[in-house]
Amino acid sequence: MADNDYDPAGSTQMFRAFVDETPAPQAPGSVSTYGSTGGGRRTGVIALIAVVTLVVLGTVVWLAVK
Repeated sequence: MADNDYDPAGSTQMFRAFVDETPAPQAPGSVSTYGSTGGGRRTGVIALIAVVTLVVLGTVVWLAVK
């Protein structure tokens, strides 16, 4: 017996509805991926890289002038 109510686009529509759903809001107090606990460490690493880069560039300029 054939199914006369079959919608071939139904699975596509359900998939799109699933993908387009907005993520549920997080509960207060929960730590997200980009929470405040990792921000300080990331900032410290970036600052360290900047300082090392400045020291290396300063050394190169000093050797070039010398």
